[in-house]
Amino acid sequence: MTVLESVHADHGATFTEHNGTRVVAEYGRPDRTHRAVRNVVGVIERGCGILEITGDDRVSYVDNIVSNRVPREDGVGCYALVLDPQGAIETDLYAYNAGERLLLFLPPDRVEPLAEEWRSKVFIDDVEIRVADDLVVFGVHGPKATEKVASVLTGPSVPERPLSFVRGSMGDVGVTVVAGDGLVGEEGYEIVCGAADADRVFDTLITHGMNAAPFGYTTWNTLTLEAGTPLFDTELAGVIPNVAGVHAALDFEKGCYVGQEVVSRVENHGRPSRRLVGLAPEAVPESGASIHDGDAVVGEVTRSARSPLKDEPIALAYVDFTVEATELTVDAPTDCTASVVDLPFVEGTERSARLPTYE
Repeated sequence: MTVLESVHADHGATFTEHNGTRVVAEYGRPDRTHRAVRNVVGVIERGCGILEITGDDRVSYVDNIVSNRVPREDGVGCYALVLDPQGAIETDLYAYNAGERLLLFLPPDRVEPLAEEWRSKVFIDDVEIRVADDLVVFGVHGPKATEKVASVLTGPSVPERPLSFVRGSMGDVGVTVVAGDGLVGEEGYEIVCGAADADRVFDTLITHGMNAAPFGYTTWNTLTLEAGTPLFDTELAGVIPNVAGVHAALDFEKGCYVGQEVVSRVENHGRPSRRLVGLAPEAVPESGASIHDGDAVVGEVTRSARSPLKDEPIALAYVDFTVEATELTVDAPTDCTASVVDLPFVEGTERSARLPTYE
């Protein structure tokens, strides 16, 4: 659950469940908050689960499991997937090399199951796996995010390379600042601190230097949807990576990992059965709504909303790869026409590293 529930409540927050944990839904007037993040900068307490991996074999152990190459140098991270033997995504995660430990950020409901599974498979490896519930992550996003973070960070310069990080302080609190990978389509950073210091860091991010708007997961959903970013719980869970087009999470040159044969076969010997597309429907459809090309059912909606910036419905959907029509019909629940459009829906200061690509 959120570490700062009473603090968020003092700001007028309401709460919801996201990936098995209690998080801020919104602070009121989410459309206005959405525009504040798009135009300036906002701060969200992220509902992340964190695993700490230590021991001499920590890098090789994790690298043998995940779909991307785990960095061996301190201060660098990667986006990666854990797949099942059929190549379907069991979880996505960010793996950061923090010197004597790896820190893995993943959906909170996947932390305990993954930790338990990995511990059961540690035999001769020198590896210790711990759920790091003493850490908190804040996201800072918007076209002024770099200016915001720089105005309150003491010590190093703001990191520039996506998924690289620096250690410094905000006020008298030690923090780690991670450069993001554009999930909301804007400049972005993750601020990691100890749970005991989270209230002071949140206050610094909201009120010190350049003011920032606090926002919750209602706004996170519309921001990432506008950016065309597939998320674990709506677009990625149980899907083969080639179908989702998340090539940023794959390294085809590294050694074997579970599910690699399926991913490589699809990549090298044919196209995936489906692809993720953007839709501009006449009305906001429900998640799971069927998509028709004439009389044929050719896909389904994964996520939709009225875009606060465009003031019109937008949606992400999986459709058969062979579909060439640019106008489809969506159950919403009554039939409506939807145009197939290029992603992202909104061009910001950055492009999401997860934008679907199909070659």
